[in-house]
Amino acid sequence: MFDKWFPPKKMVLPNGKIVLEKRSRLPLTLLTLAAVTALSVNLTGFSLHVLFTRIRQFFIILGEMIPPKWSYTPQLWGALLDTLQMSVLGSMIGALLALPFALLASFNVIRNKAVVTIFKVMLSLLRTLPTLVTALIATFVFGLGPTAGVVAILLFTLSYVGKLLYEQIENVDMGSFEAMESIGMTRVQAFRYAIFPEVLPRYLSTTLFCFEGNVRYAAILGYVGAGGIGLLINENLGWRDYPRVGMIILSLGVTVYVIETISEHFRKKLN
Repeated sequence: MFDKWFPPKKMVLPNGKIVLEKRSRLPLTLLTLAAVTALSVNLTGFSLHVLFTRIRQFFIILGEMIPPKWSYTPQLWGALLDTLQMSVLGSMIGALLALPFALLASFNVIRNKAVVTIFKVMLSLLRTLPTLVTALIATFVFGLGPTAGVVAILLFTLSYVGKLLYEQIENVDMGSFEAMESIGMTRVQAFRYAIFPEVLPRYLSTTLFCFEGNVRYAAILGYVGAGGIGLLINENLGWRDYPRVGMIILSLGVTVYVIETISEHFRKKLN
């Protein structure tokens, strides 16, 4: 359609041959981005003036967090442990559930198109729900506390790992799978011995990477009553006790850094 609106430019070569040079789409792309940006600014009420005049408040609050309140450290361990437990449990269960979901969503293993479509749609719908929204819904179902956080992280892990895993399964070489089927194995057995060993390293690597993110996500689930260290952040921000908030953020940052370092080490071994 672009070529119809903006016909290619005709060029005559030295030998007399006429060639068509397509016009650049860059001006149209930049114009579209400018229009979308202007519309977004208008709809959201975004103001650069407010941003630059109020940004100093952020640094004022940040300055009040320094130095952190070291005496508050003993009171953090319980909430920090709850956060880590939510992350570990939700990640483990979600990753385990992702395996059968990914298998049933893989068109090269499952021949029933209806089953494949249903499970792909389920994974897509789960990915559309932000973790905070899922945790908020879970608090109404399971009550306040870490259980709701575990459910929210579980569903996110299931959707994230399941999506990447079924794409990996669909891209493997099916030669060995078909050979095992030809000697009498069932499709599940052929998957177990032919495909699963091939995708296992990437499956574990994806699970570890998802776990890293889940630790950060679990830290804010306390805002909707799902327990963990986010509950302390919300509480101390409400009381304007910024030195305590600084101590919480520092401990959380150190924890996340240690987990990411360990996870990165094992992911390099798997890849």
